[in-house]
Formats: sequence, structure tokens, C-alpha cells
Amino acid sequence: MPTVVHARRALAFGGAVVFALVGGAFTSSADADANAAADGRYVALGDSYVSGPLIPVQRGGLCLRSDHNYASLTAAALGYSLTDASCSGSTTNEMDNPQNELGITINAPELDSVTSDTNLVTLGIGGNDIGFINIIETCAEESLTNPVGDPCTQYYNSGGTDQLAAAIEATGPKVGSVLQQIHQNAPHAAVYVVGYPDILPEAGNGCWPVVPIASGDIAYLRQTEKELNQMLADEASVNGATYVDTYTPSIGHDVCQAVGTKWVEGLVPTSPAAPFHPNEAGEAAMAKALETAIG
Repeated sequence: MPTVVHARRALAFGGAVVFALVGGAFTSSADADANAAADGRYVALGDSYVSGPLIPVQRGGLCLRSDHNYASLTAAALGYSLTDASCSGSTTNEMDNPQNELGITINAPELDSVTSDTNLVTLGIGGNDIGFINIIETCAEESLTNPVGDPCTQYYNSGGTDQLAAAIEATGPKVGSVLQQIHQNAPHAAVYVVGYPDILPEAGNGCWPVVPIASGDIAYLRQTEKELNQMLADEASVNGATYVDTYTPSIGHDVCQAVGTKWVEGLVPTSPAAPFHPNEAGEAAMAKALETAIG
């Protein structure tokens, strides 16, 4: 049976053990793909859903960037020269500030990579601003007290206020500010905000204990993700960017699906990927949605 200790160990993929697994020296700057065609300069910004932690082949040190994340796949498909500035664990704060982990700087401010010669920018951010890892840890722990109830929903709504909805609302202006800075740095670039794929089943009560979320909490967390994506779409709309929906095409490929069907891994991954993150198939599906949006 899963425990919160197991959840925390599985989710703590930014530490030294994972660093040893991915190998190589860390970098404090973006990865530039010098071998890509130079039809245009593409900069990818964002968190671990962009970087693709633990998906082979890793090349971003403690940022855990994969050469098969959606940015890399899109750049190869459309002939862009990619600068991947994404980094696992990043928030909107790390867009214009260095990212520090384990007492060291693991990534320069991501917006530093966006310059006047940039043609395309994608942004995938917001999950860590609302506390994604803490939400998973908390809900996994709460599920042990009442796996058929809604303990996590009650936890985040104690006092009569939906804390996660409030966090999403507070994150909106931060995302808007990042988009405005992108336009300032790269006034001629096309800008796309990439949403989050379907993590939990679109219908039903989940798959506890394989994925330790209580059955009564599935609907609440599913709606929370939809609200996060809607906020991203709204901010894109009012800040000169195009929103890319990765949720709709990923329905039916959530964490509770069988190996080979799921695009997002559960607490114990069955494909090379971080817990509760897209696997290689998931990143490929996100790339397809992005490529379709770019046209």
C-alpha cells in the first residue's frame, strides 16, 4: 500500500540521486541545439512538463531536460533552431530570476534566452506556482485516512475557501507578466502558451491505491487542473499569445490507464519519466498539439 513517505521519495526527483541517474555535469544556462535547422530561432520556457524529467536522453543536468520533450520534437519537425531554457521545478519567479536547488544555481533566468532574434516562444508554467508537488503529497497522505471519501477536497476547502482556486487566481497576473516580458524581449516572435495534459481520469473514481488519490477527490482535482488550464488560456488571450490545448487530446491517456496507453505516469512510473509527469508518448502528443497550433 502506498504511503506518504513513498510519495515524497518518488516525487523528490530533483535531488542528488536523480542527478546521478541522469549523469553528466549540470548547466546553469539553456541547452542550444546546434544541429537543428536554422529556419528560425525557437526558445522553450517552463517547468518539468516542458523539460521532460527522466525521459531519455537527459541533457539538462539538474533541470532534467530531455531531448525528446515536446520542444525538441517540435523544433525538429518544423525546422527550428531550439534553445531549451526549461527547468524542472521552475515557477513564474524563475522566468526572470536564477533557479537555485541544493544550494547551487542550476539555471539562469529563463527569459534571458528570449532575445530580439527569437522567432518562436513557448511557455508552459503555473503548476509549481500553485504547489503541484505539495498537492500530490498532501492528497496522497489524506487518501490513506479515507480512500473512498474526499479528504483532500475537504483539506483544501477548510474554512470555506478553495485554496487551490485562490492560488490559480493569484498566479494569473504572474503568467501575464511573463508574457508581456516575452513580447518586450522578442517583439516579432510568435508566442504560444502550452497547457497541461489530462492527469486524472476524465470520468470515474480513479485507481486507488495504484494512484493514491481518494475516489472522492478525483473530480475536485480534475476540475482544479481544468481551472489552471483555463487561467492559462485567458492570460494567453489578453497578452498576445495563442493557447495550446493539450488536455483534450490526452483524455483517455491519464495515469490510471494501462502501460502503452497512458501518457502521464503515476506514483511509480512504468516508463522512463518522473512520477505524475508525461512520459515520452505524452511529450510526443503535446508536440503534435503544438505543431498543429503553429500550423
